[in-house]
Amino acid sequence: MDFSLNEDQALLKDSLERFIQGSYDFDTRRANVASELGYSRETYAQFAELGWTAVPFSEADGGLDGGPIELMVMMEQFGRGLVIEPYFASIVLAGAALRHAGDDDAKARWLAGLIDGSLTGALALQEPQSRFDLANVRTRAERSDEGWRLTGHKAVVLNARDADVILVPARTRGRDRDRDGITLFALAAGTPGMTTRAYPTVDGMQAAEVILEDVQLPADAVLGHEDGALAVLEAVTREALLAVCAEAVGIMAVLVEKTVDYSKNRKQFGLPIGAFQALQHRMVEMFMEHEQTRSLLYMAAMKLAAGAPDVDRALSALKYQVGRSGRRIGQEAVQLHGGMGVTHELDVAHYFKRLTMIDLAYGNADHHLSRFAA
Repeated sequence: MDFSLNEDQALLKDSLERFIQGSYDFDTRRANVASELGYSRETYAQFAELGWTAVPFSEADGGLDGGPIELMVMMEQFGRGLVIEPYFASIVLAGAALRHAGDDDAKARWLAGLIDGSLTGALALQEPQSRFDLANVRTRAERSDEGWRLTGHKAVVLNARDADVILVPARTRGRDRDRDGITLFALAAGTPGMTTRAYPTVDGMQAAEVILEDVQLPADAVLGHEDGALAVLEAVTREALLAVCAEAVGIMAVLVEKTVDYSKNRKQFGLPIGAFQALQHRMVEMFMEHEQTRSLLYMAAMKLAAGAPDVDRALSALKYQVGRSGRRIGQEAVQLHGGMGVTHELDVAHYFKRLTMIDLAYGNADHHLSRFAA
């Protein structure tokens, strides 16, 4: 099979690599994380200027007509840089939900702003009880004189504090776990009755609990088809799985590289620690875990791009491998760096934190192993 990138994809990868290496070092990231906003609006505006926020969208919507391969290329480089700007929350999640819902009015109102970087978005997929079940939705939407009234609680919503629009799945009929009866709504920032409790996550990102108390919405706040949002959420989650797994592969590559470099410079008993065969074996195993994960990433990306019928199986295999290999590589990197491997000042610890959060996102390794077997 041909795994080479075409000319446009190679140029995209090159632009990302040059930006990460030249403008997004670890000290810059730490300063952005420590800022009041938790990321840099100026840096995110650069993403838009470089065209990255337009990549996953069709030309008809004002985008660059990219697909899963381009998404994979971008997120792998974002992983290498440990990027915290809300590209994933705004473009991969909220942008994809707008794209898959196919709602022209909503696209006209929100999508252009997401693409040009003047707006950011969030998708409130999770609830406190839902775990990894997209159909487990207790947030309720009932018809009212104005249109709809929403009540519920959404958990760990990435970028919710800063988002200009929050997309909220709510149950419009049926019981909590029914696959039918879920509808997607668009809520503008500051909508009365919607409150957010923001907090930083362990990996430096920004998330929030979103509380909805008798939120009144007009009838045109519905995105796509009433009662039919689950298919949209499943399509978005497939892309999200590919994105975080590509990010994880980028992180794994950096951890392998940094551990090998450290082993060449750190001396013990008068020799670089990389000269000891036992440590060489461990670093070879780290390299193999990374390469196995990369192979599954390529397979899953190509199946998603081709619309293959077994794409969910491929994504579950990939997510399981990311969880397993990410844990192994992260632990080895921390241990081989010694006591400094767990310090806040060393980037290795931050890469490992992000890998840990990726394992828990959209189904952990155990969940996807069971899903693969089923």
